[in-house]
Amino acid sequence: MNKVNLIIQREYLSRVKKKSFIIMSIVGPLLIAAIMIVPAWLATSSEDYQNIEVLDETGLFIRNLENTEEIKFNYEFRSLEQAQKDLNEGGKYTAILHIPKVVITHPKTVQIFYKEKPKGSSISYMETQIAKVIENKKLEDLHNLSLDQISGLRPNVQIVPNKVTSDGKSEETADGVASLLGYFLAFFIYLFIFLFGVQVMRGVIEEKSNRIVEVIISSVKPFQLMMGKILGIALVAITQFLIWVVLSTAIIGGAQQFFKEELKAAQTEQVKKMESVTPSDSKSSESSDQSSEFIARLSGQLSMINFPLVLGAFLFYFIGGYLLYGSLFAAIGSAVDNETDTQQFMVPVTIPLILAIAMAQVAIENPDGTLAFWGSMIPFTSPIIMMIRIPVGVAYWEIILSMGLLIATFIASTWVAGKIYRTGILMYGKKVTFKELGKWLIHKS
Repeated sequence: MNKVNLIIQREYLSRVKKKSFIIMSIVGPLLIAAIMIVPAWLATSSEDYQNIEVLDETGLFIRNLENTEEIKFNYEFRSLEQAQKDLNEGGKYTAILHIPKVVITHPKTVQIFYKEKPKGSSISYMETQIAKVIENKKLEDLHNLSLDQISGLRPNVQIVPNKVTSDGKSEETADGVASLLGYFLAFFIYLFIFLFGVQVMRGVIEEKSNRIVEVIISSVKPFQLMMGKILGIALVAITQFLIWVVLSTAIIGGAQQFFKEELKAAQTEQVKKMESVTPSDSKSSESSDQSSEFIARLSGQLSMINFPLVLGAFLFYFIGGYLLYGSLFAAIGSAVDNETDTQQFMVPVTIPLILAIAMAQVAIENPDGTLAFWGSMIPFTSPIIMMIRIPVGVAYWEIILSMGLLIATFIASTWVAGKIYRTGILMYGKKVTFKELGKWLIHKS
């Protein structure tokens, strides 16, 4: 055991001192923070002021299109040719919104003319405004209702999910937020298994090609060397993960404080845009109610998530999934002389991981379905699929069974990998096939 500890220490210290580890420990959180901050910052900084000339041939849209701080609608009564000429000569308008007479029956005939294209969100806002006017016109024609009466016909329906437990009781469950959290954690496990599993394989290949391993195994058994390498790199992965969490949290928190006013202004503008979609007399109170309901529902869903269980399961599947695949990657590294020869063996090892990501969408849509259940039981996919299911709510016996199967499979895969590693680590200059690997497995040593 002391020898394994020495190997773990060697693998850990040799990697955390590398420039690549230090660089990735800094760059990783910056990239994570950038993914979360840059879109919000761009949304606040990319201003798109549009002074729109509206040519309405129906007369229905005049003063019925709601202005925002970025989009102003101006109504003119002239030909499209004259408007286009004025636009081309640099007139006061940035674009022309042409609404033909047949727009009620053919809503796809609306056109916008510009010299510099407006943002996609600006065009979407115009489409929403036009659709609202057309909808109101059709409802008024059918039922002779006022706009206030029409607004009362649009109820805000929200179905609350409740799960019936084995004892017959029902409990409200978190749905959208929980699924999103589960997918994020599952994808993180998938990413780290690939990143650090490949590091195990490359480390074995490097030591084998440099003949360093011949010196090492003179005093250490091949199996001890494999386990020390896997556990040492696992500690490196955990260290880098913790660094990423701490630095990412600090960077995102600092950025939120720095851009506090800009983000507040963006939220205010977004609320105004949402309000403009509702009828004018009731839009303020209705939007306020919807915002309050959304915040309350979000808080409620977060409170329903069993975070201690989710965190504990994440650590287990994070480490368990890595150890399972790390042993297989170590076996691959021991069986080849260079990285180019790993492709034939990488495919059967990585297919279950890729399949798990492909199954993730199904698990999100139906976490209690047959495919999601078996995906969370099979050890090669359970670190991904079970991590998606747990935040939504899974029976404890399923979690225990899944964890037990993962541990048993890790022990079995370690034995298989050890047999391959023991023979392959000293094998040089020969192209290894699956048939050859089979012989190594049944060979008694």
